[in-house]
Amino acid sequence: MLLSLVVHTYSLRYWFPAAVMIGTAPAYILSWGACRLISAFLPSRIYRRMDDHLYNIYQSLVLFFFENYTGVEIVIYGDIPKNKENVVYLSNHQCTADWIIADMLAIRQKALGHVRYVLKDGLKWLPLYGWYFSQHGGVYVKRSAKFDEKAMKKKLSSQTVLGTPMYLVIFPEGTRYNPELKKMISDSQAFSAKEGLAVLDHVLTPRMKASHIAIETMRDHLDAVYDVTVVYEGTLGTSSERHPAPSMPEFLCKECPKVHIHFERVDVKEIPPESVFFRRWLHERFEIKDQMLTTFYESEDPDKKGRFPGEGQRSHLSITKTLPSLLFLGGLTLPMLLTESGRKLYVRTWVYGTLLGWLWVNVSP
Repeated sequence: MLLSLVVHTYSLRYWFPAAVMIGTAPAYILSWGACRLISAFLPSRIYRRMDDHLYNIYQSLVLFFFENYTGVEIVIYGDIPKNKENVVYLSNHQCTADWIIADMLAIRQKALGHVRYVLKDGLKWLPLYGWYFSQHGGVYVKRSAKFDEKAMKKKLSSQTVLGTPMYLVIFPEGTRYNPELKKMISDSQAFSAKEGLAVLDHVLTPRMKASHIAIETMRDHLDAVYDVTVVYEGTLGTSSERHPAPSMPEFLCKECPKVHIHFERVDVKEIPPESVFFRRWLHERFEIKDQMLTTFYESEDPDKKGRFPGEGQRSHLSITKTLPSLLFLGGLTLPMLLTESGRKLYVRTWVYGTLLGWLWVNVSP
């Protein structure tokens, strides 16, 4: 009985925040729908501002759980610009929690509402979230030969014409690095060797197409590229072996006490526009990541192991930036669940929102 109580208590660490984040989605979508109707006859930039503000509210709620609730310690190496910028965010990719790291940095720059993602195509089928990410400015892409370059350029060009604030998150590896998937790592290394590129140990060979198209399509709109490298505390074993990064449920269960984030700003003017040179530039950026990660995990110097180069600064996120969003969306959701008519509206929002969303993502670029 005691063991059962412990197991249930542990599972509640995940299920409670997950229930709140998912459970408030219908109220959020209804709020978005109201804003869409109000702004239908207004300039598109007004709608975009409203949409970014709503997105900031929801993602602040998400960060309440992933940062304030978990109590995770964030250590940042490098200086995040104080002013908002139009950027492409490039990071190593190792788990589903990586998306939250982008939010953690964006909120510290007051740019959380501007975060948009390049996502793998299958995620567009997520109920409610799939189509919403697309209409918020996200781009769904297919891999290799099925990659639709024209659709991506069209989507990003339209954002540029509208002057949409941009914090576009891309994971160039294309899939998550897992140290236990030896074949995936060896295949990636074999490809690098075949192409005459440096072989990488702690990241996968980056794919250049999405990153290159994004930067070149929006070059006149962008200020910089943010080169971000992330390590989750707990992935460093006792004998220098690397363990898999935590999943979102594990993160919410407080299994990651600290996150190390190395941040470097690269001015967009320093990035070569030609594809052949861009490919080399991107791979060199990942070589630097690989070198830092190798030192982090394998260095015999105790002053270098378990940290990135430079001075790490602990960064605390005030609960005043996240709790109001929880109270706002919770305040909209609870009345819906307490009445029969409200519950019907709640269920219909899930059902019809999902069905209409699936239709929308299949006819929109």
